[in-house]
This record gives sequence, structure tokens and C-alpha cells, in this order.
Amino acid sequence: MPAIGKRKIGKTDVSVTEIGYGSAPLGDLFEDVPEELAQRTLTTAWDAGIRYFDTSPFYGYGKSEHRVGYFLRQKPHEEFILSTKVGRVFSAAPDLQTFDRGLWNNPLPFNFYYDYSYDGIMRTYEDSLQRLGMHAVELLLIHDLDPFFHNEAQIQAYLTQLFTSGWRALEELKSAGMIRGVGAGVNMMGMIPRFLDMMPLDFFILALPYTLLDQDALDVELPACEEHDVGIVIGAVFASGILVTGPTENATYKYAPATEEIMEKTRNIQLICERHGVSLAAAALQFPLGHPCVASVIPGAIQPAYVASNLENYRQVIPGDLWAELKHEGLLREDAPVPAGEGVFGI
Repeated sequence: MPAIGKRKIGKTDVSVTEIGYGSAPLGDLFEDVPEELAQRTLTTAWDAGIRYFDTSPFYGYGKSEHRVGYFLRQKPHEEFILSTKVGRVFSAAPDLQTFDRGLWNNPLPFNFYYDYSYDGIMRTYEDSLQRLGMHAVELLLIHDLDPFFHNEAQIQAYLTQLFTSGWRALEELKSAGMIRGVGAGVNMMGMIPRFLDMMPLDFFILALPYTLLDQDALDVELPACEEHDVGIVIGAVFASGILVTGPTENATYKYAPATEEIMEKTRNIQLICERHGVSLAAAALQFPLGHPCVASVIPGAIQPAYVASNLENYRQVIPGDLWAELKHEGLLREDAPVPAGEGVFGI
């Protein structure tokens, strides 16, 4: 079985596996993941050769960091790359009866507030190290400073706080060798140019704007990354569900029920994939790796079988004719870069 390829993130000296592990599901996103199952899932990812793991304090209000940290601190640190995030400060919930669980089915009992200041980022970083049980992480991201979570007035206020205060913390951590790259995790279009106008970030994690269903990021966002030699990691490679389940009755797209328009587009893409003997999920997972800025895709998984499926989709050979037909039928942008050769291995 061929090894998982590695790519360097932007101008950093950090190389990550082309397929990583996104650990939001280990925060009990929408459903409970028992502890034993979480650890077996992480073990499966490691045994398959995955060496890039992404987490965040937000995922289960610390639960994902605890789980990922417990697993990875039993491994040699020089063998893996870990990223986590800053922007939310957590404290114990005083009343469990009124505790807001948010997106998480069974999070840890903590409340949070947004803080992109120097003190807020330093505290968040130290809190993450304690949850992870590690002395440092390789990559640190500014988390969710975009319209998915904030209105425009809030975005402007937090950007100002970050620029005038918080950025100094990130620079200090990097210059001290506590982190090796600084990024931002964004969910929606429009934020990448704003960030790059204000600070020299190393990379972005894009959770939704660049998938087999959406390539609007090719207009401004990704060209800006190419211009600045900024790396990209793709988060929600399956558009939150539909690109792995297909256009089923309960298919989700961008964390909401898929519209009929999206269902029809997915159906047409799936038919072309089937004609070429390729699964929809394999095309969705491999497509972003065709872009020169993309270093890794990090699908999540809540059980070992899903990890195995992701690896199978990563290794599936995809003929160039599939991408050509998708473009010919208007289902993929003509200017969208696609993986070279027959699949990501070029065989």
C-alpha cells in the first residue's frame, strides 16, 4: 500500500500528510462518540499513516483536545503535526441546568467568550497545552472570525483587537519556537483578503468555500493565497455531508438540509463519477488537492470504518477524463486546478 504523500504548508517548514484527521466530531458534534470509540478511531488513523491532526478548544468545549491529546502524547512528537486554535476563552459553567450546549451533543460543561487580544490568545494557548498535555503545538489558528459566527460590526471590532493586540502574542509564540506557523480558520468567503491585508499569515483552514460543489474561492481568495505563498488546508471536504452520502433524502449541505438545486447538481456529478468507475466521495476528497496552495484535506470521522473509507477514497485512481467531463458539463469550473495524472498518486 503506498504511503500517504506529504506537502509543505505555504512558506513554513511544516510538512503535513495530504490527508489529515479533523477532530470536530470527537467533540460530540451532533451525536455522542464514546471515549473508547474515539480512541480506536484515532488509532486507526495513526496506523493508516495519517500524521496531521487538527483540533480546537471549541470542539466539544475542550473534549476534542482532551481526546486528541491523550492519544498523541503517547506517540513521539516529532512524528506528527498538530494544529489547534485561539479566539475563545473558556470557564466553568456555573449552572448545568441552563448550560448552552451549542452545536455539541454532549460537550464538557464550559462557557466561552470571544477574545482575540494578547491576553486572550496567550490564555487560550496555555489552556490548550494543558488539555492536550503537551509543551507546544506546531500550528495555531485564529478561529471563526468570519460572518458564520459574527456580524460585520463584531468582525471589525475583533479584527481591530487582533491587529492591535492579539497579533503580538502570535508573533511572540512563533519567534520563541512555541509554534511553527500561524493561520486562520474560516467558514465563509471574504475574510482571506481582509486577513492578508492586515497580517502575514502562513495558512488558512477553509471549512466550506472550496469543494467539488463550490469553487467561488477561485475568484479572489485562492489567488490571494497564491500571491502571498500562503498554504491552504481544506476542512469540510464533503460540504458537511452530501458529497459522501450522495443526494439522499436527509442529505446536508453547509450544515443545513440540501436544497433541490444542490441535490440535482450532486446527482449529476455522481452520475459522471459512476460512469468513470469512481465514487463521489473519492472525487470530492481528491479534488481540492489539485490546487497548488492546498497542502492537506482533513475529513473528520467518528469511527474506524469512516477513517478506512476516507483512506480508500484518497487512494482511489481517478482518470483525468472524469475532471474533463465535469468541466464540459458545466459542473466544475473550467479554471479549477485538478489532480495531475491518474489520481493524487499520478499513476
